[in-house]
Amino acid sequence: MRYKLLGKSGLRVSELCLGTMTFGEDWGWGASVDESRKIFDTFVEAGGNFIDTANGYTDGSSEKIVGELIAQDRERFVVATKYSFPLRMNESKGDPNASGNHRKNLMQSLEGSLKRLNTDYIDLFWLHAWDFTTPVEEVMRSLDDAVRQGKILYIGISDTPAWIIAQANTIAQYQGWTQFVALQIEYNLIQRTPERDLLPLAKAFDLAVTPWAPLAAGVLTGKYNKPLQPGEEQGRLANAAMGSISERSLAIAEVVSQVASEIGRTPSQVAIAWLRAQSGIIIPIIGARKLTQFQDNLASLDVTLSGEHLQRLNEVSQIELGFPHDFLANDTIRDRLFGGTFNAIDNYRV
Repeated sequence: MRYKLLGKSGLRVSELCLGTMTFGEDWGWGASVDESRKIFDTFVEAGGNFIDTANGYTDGSSEKIVGELIAQDRERFVVATKYSFPLRMNESKGDPNASGNHRKNLMQSLEGSLKRLNTDYIDLFWLHAWDFTTPVEEVMRSLDDAVRQGKILYIGISDTPAWIIAQANTIAQYQGWTQFVALQIEYNLIQRTPERDLLPLAKAFDLAVTPWAPLAAGVLTGKYNKPLQPGEEQGRLANAAMGSISERSLAIAEVVSQVASEIGRTPSQVAIAWLRAQSGIIIPIIGARKLTQFQDNLASLDVTLSGEHLQRLNEVSQIELGFPHDFLANDTIRDRLFGGTFNAIDNYRV
C-alpha cells in the first residue's frame, strides 16, 4: 500500500479507503461483527489506515464497530465520518432539525459520532449532502468552530454541487476559517458526469477525491451480463425496476469483463484500477459484505492497465461534457480567444 496526501493538507492516507457502510446487520444485508473485523484486519495488514463511515450507516452500528476496531491503536488511523442525515430515519420523522447541514444538527451529530466511535476527535468530518437551505457561511463557521475546539482535524464535503463547494472554500479562505481538503462523490466508469465540473473543481482547489460506488452497485462486476443463477432473480428484478441497469451500463460492463479476461484479472479489479489511473488525487472507497469480496477489491492495487485498455474503457464510457465545456473546446472559439496561437502556448494549468 502506498500513501497519498489528503488534498492540500499534510495528512497521509492510504491509496485505498475502507468503506464501512456494510459494517453491521441492522439493515438486513450487512456484515456481522466478526466478518467486519476480518475485513478490517485484512485492510490494516495491507497497510491501510484510512477508514470511512457515517453517523447513519447501519443506524449507528457502523461507527460503534469501527470504534471497537480502532480502539487499541487509535492514533494510527485516519477516521472519517459524516453528518447531514439522521441517525435513524424512522425515529427522526416529524423533527425538522434531526437532519440537515445547520449548526444544531452538526453539533448534535458530531457529539453522537464521538461517543459511538469512542474517540476524542475525528480526523476527517464530512458534510454528507447539501440541503440547499443552510447558508454557506453558517456551515463553514460551524465546522471551523469544531476544528478550533479540537473535535475535528480536517473537513470534507460530499454530494454537493461544484459551485457551492467553490463558494464555501473561497469564503473560508478570506475569513481565515478551515477549508475543505477532500471531496466525496459517486464516480465510476458508468457515472462519469463529475468530469464536467466536480473533478475540475477538485483539481483547482487541490481537493482529494474519494469516489464511492466504484463498482456501480455491482454492475461493473459483470454479474448482470451473465445468465441468471438460482436465487438471483429477486435481486435482478429489483435493479431492473429501479432502472439502474441500462443498455449503456451493460455495454460498459461487458468491456470491463473483456479487459479483465485479457489480463487475467477480475472485472472488479479492472474497474477500480481504472479509477486509480485517473488524474488528480483519487482514493477509491472499497467496501464489502464478505471478506472474499474485499480481498478481490484490494487486489486491484496490483493491476496497472495499459494505454490500449484505458482507451477502450474510456471510449465505451465517455460522456459529453456539455455547455460551456464543449463550446469552449471548439477550435473556432479557441482560435478567436488565442489569436490563432493556442497550439503554440504551453499551458501548464490543463
